[in-house]
Amino acid sequence: MTAEMQSTWNAIHRGPTRCREVAKRFTTKHCMWHAEAVSLPDFHIPHADKIEWMIETSGWALEPVAARTDVDPPRPGHAYTIGFPERFSFPEIVIFGLTPVAARGLIDLVAQQLDGGVEIPRDVPLQGLLDNDLRCVFATVDVEQHVDSFLTGRAWHRGSFEAVQLLWPDRQGWLPYENGFDPRVASAQPVIGRTPAS
Repeated sequence: MTAEMQSTWNAIHRGPTRCREVAKRFTTKHCMWHAEAVSLPDFHIPHADKIEWMIETSGWALEPVAARTDVDPPRPGHAYTIGFPERFSFPEIVIFGLTPVAARGLIDLVAQQLDGGVEIPRDVPLQGLLDNDLRCVFATVDVEQHVDSFLTGRAWHRGSFEAVQLLWPDRQGWLPYENGFDPRVASAQPVIGRTPAS
């Protein structure tokens, strides 16, 4: 084991705060190689610390929320950002019905546009963000009406905050509030934001 790897190993054993400091000096490749090369012990990093670490390293965090089958109607999984208002002066974004990885990829596209100075309109169909000129909508969400969908975000913001729902189209290009939207995927994307039709 090299001195560099030993340093990382020691930092992991000292806990998440020290590990964050050391991790800043190494690339993900080094850390991933190290994790595969040795058997790392299980240790618990408090969820709030994970969110803070993501915000420190990326400027924002993504909070995945599991689907709920204990409510009627069942609620699909969703993911939302934490830190967008501070990083981009844009509301937090919530996306329903996509895996966390897919949601992250889509939100990364939005972050790149905002970082480049693009002003994204809300509550109107928008073309140009998605491939093939497919439309999407950033629909304003009343967070107070949907508190249970944003528990970690409310804790981090210490109260309410602005949010928009990124409404994505079906394969034919219909948006979830439009009559032509594919009913087979309608339950995956409940509309909690304001739409042009409302």
